[in-house]
Amino acid sequence: MSALLALHKKVIALYVDAARAHARSIAQRVASDFRAGGFDVVDSATAGDASLLITVGGDGTLLRAARIAIEDHVPILGINTGRLGFLTELDEDDPRLADLPALVARGLFLDERTALQARYDGKKYFALNDVVVRKGEVSRVVPFGLRVEEGAVTRIAADGVCVATPTGSTAYFLSAGGSLIAPRVEAFGVVPLLPHTLFSRPLIVPIDSSIEITSDVESAHAHLECDGDVVSEVAPNSCVSIHCHPKRVHFARTRPIHFLERLEEKMLWGVSIKDPRR
Repeated sequence: MSALLALHKKVIALYVDAARAHARSIAQRVASDFRAGGFDVVDSATAGDASLLITVGGDGTLLRAARIAIEDHVPILGINTGRLGFLTELDEDDPRLADLPALVARGLFLDERTALQARYDGKKYFALNDVVVRKGEVSRVVPFGLRVEEGAVTRIAADGVCVATPTGSTAYFLSAGGSLIAPRVEAFGVVPLLPHTLFSRPLIVPIDSSIEITSDVESAHAHLECDGDVVSEVAPNSCVSIHCHPKRVHFARTRPIHFLERLEEKMLWGVSIKDPRR
């Protein structure tokens, strides 16, 4: 994590959860504060003209904004108006929010994150958290094929397969039984979803791995999901390939982030069941 000593121009872009009135209200206040501090405020559609992309919403809002930020090489700073806010930098009631323009002007810290790129049917899809290939509308267990690097295809009877970045290891991957992965670890996690076996365990694979997932039943369609959004149907006996995205996502931080402290604060990791915070 390195310090960003100064912005190259005093322009920020806003990406807002427009479906929520409260998020819109916070965004209006943030925009007003930045304009008063001598900044120009632009829409996320022109984020390439900005030095910083500020999201107002929850973690899902930040994940959607990352698709824009990675293409425009713009760091993201998240303001949480949602439930958990694990990826965001500031909660809506954080006193630092009132001084945000001054904090940005003094310089921020950059927190670099790896992302995934899924390829299917000639198209490429971005994911900061995870890529999931999941069975469609069938009740029975569907076999999936999994290949890592040039190895043999492993057959897994399951509801699907999830591939996650270290950033995504605290999200759906964790709920599926995956391991926590510190953000600076150069690795991805792979875990079957509801496997029909007593001996399935998550895998941790190198960041340069080539991962392939196939749906092995001719009569069953599957879905390709990136960061929780269904982006494509997967035809029977076809393959989704997953690699490390060639670009990195950068989170802007007001101070260096410590992974274990964030786990304790947001997820109560390591907190005793007798602790009143539970």
